[in-house]
Amino acid sequence: MQNSEALALTAALLAAAGDLTRRINDGVEARGFAGRPAYGFAFTRLAPDGATVTELATHLGVTKQAASQLVDELVRKGYVERRPHPGDARARLVVLTERGWECTRAAEEAAAEAVRAWAEVLGEGEVRALRDGLVRIAPYGPLRPTW
Repeated sequence: MQNSEALALTAALLAAAGDLTRRINDGVEARGFAGRPAYGFAFTRLAPDGATVTELATHLGVTKQAASQLVDELVRKGYVERRPHPGDARARLVVLTERGWECTRAAEEAAAEAVRAWAEVLGEGEVRALRDGLVRIAPYGPLRPTW
């Protein structure tokens, strides 16, 4: 692949990711949840069993202080709560509340709508092939916001 082709692919992937993030966030807001895309990136780490602030910071690629501030914001909005950590008496576990789970379901619905729009352009088979190829390239990478 030539450098110009690689740059075009990079630009297209980044544009698609940005558009997808915007569509999901807009869909979440349309369903009555106030927030910003960083919430969704945090929720992917907190579901299903919660995480410590340190684990969340690592997942998001931010400092513990930044993750702690985000958790404080999420607590104020009713999306998460801090609980005693079952395996470490010194740590606190951050878990999604019912409102956090409802917001997560709203994001899943918005994501499905966005992907359906892609299928209208590319067709179902090409969308599945795109998904399969991307999963082979980046199977478990942490989902990090671009702040």
